[in-house]
Amino acid sequence: MSSRGPVRRAASLDELDTQIIEALQENGREPFRGLAQRLGVSEATIRNRYGRLTSSGVLQVTAVTNPLGMGYDSMAMLGIRVDGPPEQVADRLAQWKEAIYVVIVAGRFDILLELVCSDRGGLLELINRVRSLEGVTDTETFVYLDLAKQMFDWGAPVQARSRVAV
Repeated sequence: MSSRGPVRRAASLDELDTQIIEALQENGREPFRGLAQRLGVSEATIRNRYGRLTSSGVLQVTAVTNPLGMGYDSMAMLGIRVDGPPEQVADRLAQWKEAIYVVIVAGRFDILLELVCSDRGGLLELINRVRSLEGVTDTETFVYLDLAKQMFDWGAPVQARSRVAV
C-alpha cells in the first residue's frame, strides 16, 4: 500500500492533547516551557505529548502560506471520476507536489483534487496530466477566481474534550 502523505486516522486524544494542539494553533512558536506553565504540567510532558502527536501524524508543524501571496496565480479544484478503485488514482495524485489536497469522496465525483500553479498555462498542463492518468474517465475543473477564506485551525473535535487523561 502506498503512502498518502501525512494523512492518517485520528489517534485517541485527551484533554491535554487538545489543549496543546489549540495552543500551538494560536502560536506555533510558543516555547514548550511557557506552554507547560500555562497548562500546569511539566515541560517534559509537553515534549513527550508533542513528540507523540507529531510522530502519529495528528499534528504537523508547518508554515501556512497564502498561495496568492506566494505568487501562485492559478488555483483550481478538480472533480474526478474514475473507472475502478479511486484509491489507485488518488495515490498517484498525492505524489504530485502541485496537488495540495486529494480526497476520495462519495457523490458525483470519486476524487476531489486541489491544484496550485504559478500561471494558467501550468494549470492547463496539470489538468491534461490528470486527464491522461490511467483510470480517469471524466474531470470537471473549478478555477478559483479569488481566495475568500483559508483556515487550518479547526482544533480537536468536541468528543476529544470530554475524555479524561489516564
